[in-house]
Formats: sequence, C-alpha cells, structure tokens
Amino acid sequence: MMSSPVGPDKFLAERLADRIRVDGPLAFDDWVEACLYDPDGGFYATGGAAGRRGDFLTSPEVGPLFGALLARWLDDRWTALGRPVGFTVVEAAAGVGTLARAVLASDPACLVEGRYVMVERSSPLRAAQPTGDRLASVVSLEEVGPVDAGVVVANELLDNLAFGLAASDGADWREVRVGLSPQNGPIETFVEVLGQPIEPSWPLSPAAAGAGVWVPVQAEAARWVESARELIRRGSVLVFDYTSTTAELAARP
Repeated sequence: MMSSPVGPDKFLAERLADRIRVDGPLAFDDWVEACLYDPDGGFYATGGAAGRRGDFLTSPEVGPLFGALLARWLDDRWTALGRPVGFTVVEAAAGVGTLARAVLASDPACLVEGRYVMVERSSPLRAAQPTGDRLASVVSLEEVGPVDAGVVVANELLDNLAFGLAASDGADWREVRVGLSPQNGPIETFVEVLGQPIEPSWPLSPAAAGAGVWVPVQAEAARWVESARELIRRGSVLVFDYTSTTAELAARP
C-alpha cells in the first residue's frame, strides 16, 4: 500500500487526487507520468536531475570516459555507413547535456559536418544544455524529423519512462491502478487498486507466477523503441539500460 500523503508537492498531489475523485482510480502509468513529467509539479520540472549534486548518477556524470567511448563508436558507425555528410546523432533524455559535452570534447569526425540533437522534455534541464553550431535541442523525437543517416542514443531512458503494473491473483493478470483511501484520519493516502484482468504481452502465466506477484508493464518503452527505429533510415539505435525478463522480475521476493 502506498503511504504517500496528498503532498509534499501539494499542488500536483491535489490535482491527482481530484482526477481520482472525478474519474476513479488512475492507470499506474498515468500516475508515474504525472509524478515524473508533469510540467508544473513533476520530478524533472521541479529540479530533479542527474549529477553529483543531483538526485542520481549515471555513467556520463561519473567522468568523460563514457562519452569518449561513445564518440569512438559513433565514428565507427559513420564509417560503416560510408561517412555520409549530415550524419545525425540524436540523444534522447539528454538532461543538461553532460553526455553531449563529453562526446563533443572527444571531437568525433562524424560531427565535423554532422549534428548532435539533444532531446529533453524538461524545460529547466534544456535551459542548462550546451549550445553551439553542431548542437540542437528539441522536446521530442517527433521534432527531430526523419534522419537519413545517423544514430539514436539513449542512456538509462527506458527504465525512466512511465510504466504500468500488473498483479497476479493466481488465475489472471490484473491491472494495478492508483486510488484514494477512505479518509478516516487527517491525511488522505494514495493506494493501489486492482482493476480488470488484462492480456499481457509476456508468456509468463499468472498461475506460474503465483498469486501476489507484481510485474511492470513497459508499453511506453516498447513504443519509444519503435519510434526511434522509425526515425532513422540508415543507422542504429543504441540503448544503455538495466533489465531483466518478466519471469526474473516475478521471481524476486
């Protein structure tokens, strides 16, 4: 059961509570989407960020080596494609541009006549990104437009996209939604509510998983991968992330 009160960001939490009161329990992915990306009260709109002074660290924040290795790989891909002019590197979830800075500092040949596009939803993070002749910043992949030759790069993005939850009751997989507890005290709390049975995309049966097992539903991640693949006519999609199979996740205590 979630113990988060309607706060500490009371504005966002109250709006979420109002949605639940009007429309009923929210889909879990809608809840996560709002908590992370709401433009007024979400985590990334209110100062949440990677970095040594931020909330978490990823490889680019540890040091420049990750960016240097990526720059070398980008040149390898560019060479494999015949060294096309206008080679485009699209970095999804670029944040404040830490990885972009490291890549450009390594001076890859592919960007001498190419471009590096940083995709970032958060306005505060975009405002801190580097600028330059070879750099561009956009809000979404759709704004990039079709890319003839290039690479889409994403570092620890997929596990940062909104996800649903499914719970096994032993007979069915059921959607997990977010509702409100009865207000028996001074603080109203958000709670998980089991919804209707769903037909998941994974082969693990609810009976094999066992009653009480919960697993994430990464539909948004799958959609993002498809969009990234469709963006590039010639090139690659390179994704760094941590992952397990649904069966492995279900087996965790």
